[in-house]
Amino acid sequence: MKRKVYFGTNLKMYKNIRETTEYLKTLSGLTQDISRDSMELFVIPSYTSLNAASQFTDSRFITLGAQNMCWKEKGTFTGEISPLMLQEIGIGLVMIGHSERRHVFGETDEEENQKVACALNHGMTALLCVGETAKEKDYNISDEVIRSQLKIGLYNIPVSQISRLWIAYEPVWAIGENGIPASAAYAEEKHQTIKHCLTELFGKTGNEIPVLYGGSVNPENAVSLISQPSVDGLFTGRSAWDASSFNCLIRKALT
Repeated sequence: MKRKVYFGTNLKMYKNIRETTEYLKTLSGLTQDISRDSMELFVIPSYTSLNAASQFTDSRFITLGAQNMCWKEKGTFTGEISPLMLQEIGIGLVMIGHSERRHVFGETDEEENQKVACALNHGMTALLCVGETAKEKDYNISDEVIRSQLKIGLYNIPVSQISRLWIAYEPVWAIGENGIPASAAYAEEKHQTIKHCLTELFGKTGNEIPVLYGGSVNPENAVSLISQPSVDGLFTGRSAWDASSFNCLIRKALT
């Protein structure tokens, strides 16, 4: 049986409500003929766009996600968003531990663990992001960093919940406008590290957790990356922010 391939993008702090809904409408139309049995397509817009996006997006074709989430349902957490609030507008996917949350806003592995547990306990899909910095890569401790992020981030998560767990490997040095994409060989090596760690944590069932590569994915490297046996999908940045370009990248990667 052919494996399902995952394609997604995080719109970060770009695109207002109108731009987001137009983007989703165009992307849905362009990719509608691609069987969702073989592809999972997801988009993670800004919080202010989520409600409108959920009303105008057919979930059969595009899964919408949130960029972050609090680990509590309610309380004195000014500026945070509750899982109940996301579920109220039909959001069932949440990204956790993106490098900007870790390195710009100072989130810890322990906080990511609380968020993963909260998402899964509320029946949501948790997309946990992991990855090393350039300095950690230079120190040759990438594997240790990735394994630590996984072991703490997934601490006490039961095997019964991992059918709703995705992992994104995003080397910090590969993300952003000045990012340097990892080679396909390097991405495969780190995805193997992740998959080995997941089987340590969850046994053979850990092999079923999809692991996506993110970090300066573009039309030139998409095919070589997705061709790697341990790369289950592509988490694409600015190359996906134009719907037509993203559609072309997806089709190229699927051929």
